[in-house]
Amino acid sequence: MKEPIIIAIDGYSSCGKSTLAKDLANKLEYKYIDSGAMYRAVALYCRRNGIGINDSAKVVEALQDIEIDFINHDGSNHTILNGEDVETLIRSMEISMIVSEVAIIPEVRNKLVKIQHMLGQAKGIVMDGRDITTVVFPQAELKIFVTAQIDTRTERRYKELVTKGKNPDRQEVKKNLIHRDHIDSTRKHSPLRQAEDAYILDNTYLSREEQLDVILYYLDHLTTSQ
Repeated sequence: MKEPIIIAIDGYSSCGKSTLAKDLANKLEYKYIDSGAMYRAVALYCRRNGIGINDSAKVVEALQDIEIDFINHDGSNHTILNGEDVETLIRSMEISMIVSEVAIIPEVRNKLVKIQHMLGQAKGIVMDGRDITTVVFPQAELKIFVTAQIDTRTERRYKELVTKGKNPDRQEVKKNLIHRDHIDSTRKHSPLRQAEDAYILDNTYLSREEQLDVILYYLDHLTTSQ
């Protein structure tokens, strides 16, 4: 591909969209931007500073003290909150339980979308999240909507937490995913939905390599049809 493009990926929690986005960015030598990590960073800041997630006024006030960036360290993406690498901290179950409540606050979304727009100005990026194809980059040249069956997503999230040294309860993990699905899909501001021109990828029975191959096929079809 000669000219860099924007690849936007939306989908439900723990459906593998971040893994797909990272693999795709590495394959294409694009920059990967994890929009979900940005909301997690805000949630972490609030939790650390005793700001209740239901006190939207306090959360909005805190935004002026929050700076978020990304760095690539040894080939992996790391989220930087006010100069601190918080990549591991934002992936905890504790933050997972509150991130959707933080993400429904319009002012939070507006600020982070502005940052995302700045990061995408030069193109050559892969960004994943909940509203990337519909709100952040509706003009993206390639849009993907990722989904998977809830039990598959539960098992993936469970294994991810175990790998990180956690001791999660499967039913709690499943309840959290269902809860986040409901909030993400029904919120008034930028709800999770499939863009009309997005490819649907159900990766319930696909391996990591297989789902990448599917998207590379879509990308090849896109470039040859232009």
